[in-house]
Amino acid sequence: MNVPRAAGVVLLGWAALAVTFLLLPGLSADSGWQVLVAAVLIGLFGVALRPAAVALLTRVGWLGVVAGWLLAEAAFVYAALTVIPGISVDGFGTAFWASWIFATLMSAGLWLITAGQPGIVTTHLIRSNRRFRGQVPHTDTPGVVIVQIDGLSAPLARWAFEAGNLPTLGRWLRSGSHTLDEWHAQLPATTPASQAGLLHGGSDQVPAFRWYEKESGRLVVTNQPADATLVESRLSDGRGLLAGGGVSVSNVFSGDAATSLLTMSTVAARSGPKRYLSAYLLDPFGLTRSLVLTLGEIVKELYQARRQRLRRVEPRIHRSGSYVLLRGATNVLLRHLNVTILAEHMMRGAPVLYCDFVDYDEIAHHAGPARPESLAALEGIDGILAELEEVAVAAPRPYHFVVLSDHGQSQGATFRQRYGIGLDRLLRDYAGQVLASGDDEQEGRARALRAGLMPTPADAVDEPPERPEFVVAASGNLALVYLARRPGRQTLEQIEELYPEMLDKLVTHPGIGWIAVRSAEHGPVVLGGRGRRLLDSDRVVGGDPLLGFGPYAAADLRRHDRLAHAPDLLVNSSFDPVTQEVAAFEELVGCHGGMGGWQDRPVLVHPRAWPVELDLTGADAVHEQLCRWLEKFGARSSSGGDGPAAARADDDAEDP
Repeated sequence: MNVPRAAGVVLLGWAALAVTFLLLPGLSADSGWQVLVAAVLIGLFGVALRPAAVALLTRVGWLGVVAGWLLAEAAFVYAALTVIPGISVDGFGTAFWASWIFATLMSAGLWLITAGQPGIVTTHLIRSNRRFRGQVPHTDTPGVVIVQIDGLSAPLARWAFEAGNLPTLGRWLRSGSHTLDEWHAQLPATTPASQAGLLHGGSDQVPAFRWYEKESGRLVVTNQPADATLVESRLSDGRGLLAGGGVSVSNVFSGDAATSLLTMSTVAARSGPKRYLSAYLLDPFGLTRSLVLTLGEIVKELYQARRQRLRRVEPRIHRSGSYVLLRGATNVLLRHLNVTILAEHMMRGAPVLYCDFVDYDEIAHHAGPARPESLAALEGIDGILAELEEVAVAAPRPYHFVVLSDHGQSQGATFRQRYGIGLDRLLRDYAGQVLASGDDEQEGRARALRAGLMPTPADAVDEPPERPEFVVAASGNLALVYLARRPGRQTLEQIEELYPEMLDKLVTHPGIGWIAVRSAEHGPVVLGGRGRRLLDSDRVVGGDPLLGFGPYAAADLRRHDRLAHAPDLLVNSSFDPVTQEVAAFEELVGCHGGMGGWQDRPVLVHPRAWPVELDLTGADAVHEQLCRWLEKFGARSSSGGDGPAAARADDDAEDP
């Protein structure tokens, strides 16, 4: 036990409780020494009683967890204040407000005195999971922690390493324990497509972030639980990357993990509160600290957005109020919860853990991939690696660390900012039709809500809604266009017959880089303003529309043409090779999904002793390489079953 550190925490608690007494008129004490005793007693009550409260309230259900979050700490404070002579508390209501003021002051004080000292957080994480030390047998068989830094490109990772923004990764690379490689994210360069490959080896099931399925008339959006579950059912063969006792945290797909937490494809199947969430909510160090830092993150976002406006930074987009709250949630609450879960399952001895940290990607979308606030988020994730590294020292097995990304990001003013019109409206004008945009997720949720509040009468007859002529589904600077009323894949010849001038107008628009379409005569064809490229014969007629889009462009488009639910028209924005900027079809200054820039150049940092044996072209190849490494070092069997000394992976299991 670190005596000076413990004494410092006690003194901080004394000061925080003294301020609480000054702020609340319903509290009084005869002397400061009684306040000190009360502060110590509150801490002891929390340590002794909180684990039992977590187990009990979790069994009660969500109502119990929420009630515990609101009232448990107040109960500890009330009990401590009422048993100490010389202290007067004016009822439980006063104790309730005192508990929140005290916890907030403690969290703010700890943040101020421990800034830059991750040891405090790590000590708390290890102490919170000390119960597993006597339960989990030690083993020399190593485990693997895979941390995904969402949206980080390899060129930017190298630059950040050289600039000192990644001190933990920099230490690993300089010491020779790790090495940095780049891999190619095939079209589409999105999280769902890459994670389908990385976790399941099935990236060919995901043609974009969102797409339209003509057979069912369904728009699939992979950040919605029902759709993610549907897609994983097509991916999973039971032998994913995390099969055999692995843990999936904050991913789109589970990788067939036995324990899947905060994962989009499995969240709908989980019912009732889980012990890890209950523990987080009932831990004042965890939740209240997160809330204090979330407020700080929101204030920081408001300042940084204003600074961009005053400095007239270009390109930039409006950073809405909903994004301000989202940034606070992803950069603090979700990050801290992810670390809490990872630490627990490392202390449980899980063989493989995979967690996606979305902080950097979310900020880079709105601020730009290399802007100061984005790099600060990147540095924060690097700090998480240092914390997990310390947790690994106390874990019942040694752990190796792998850090990778799913794609990069490219920057640029949006299509709408440049031309004053969205791609859907442009198509409508050129085709003379009314379109349904795949981007309008809010209206879809509103329709679902209305359906839930006003159920269909028993005698009503359901009539399928009339399909729009076009559905446009945007993924960054890539758009999938479907002629929704026409079954099957429409050919170039059919589309030109229906809309004789539309394609010529589109490909000559300055914001369009190229359009890929299937020809009945030539197979897949890429159309550009000055020529076309026949992909099957790899013959260029006129100017090559893929010039400047990188060495993988033609191969990626041949592959994408064969995917299920490929669109009738695949549209990519223009790309400026001088500025390296693209024009997103969504309102994002940093984007990914299509071609152009660094968006298809993710990173893979792995132990130097682990040789790369495969050509890392595509997420499926990286999946295969990861599986080989896990099998070689005993964290996974060759059949995808349990590895040696696999941890208990039941996330519903309670503490004894």
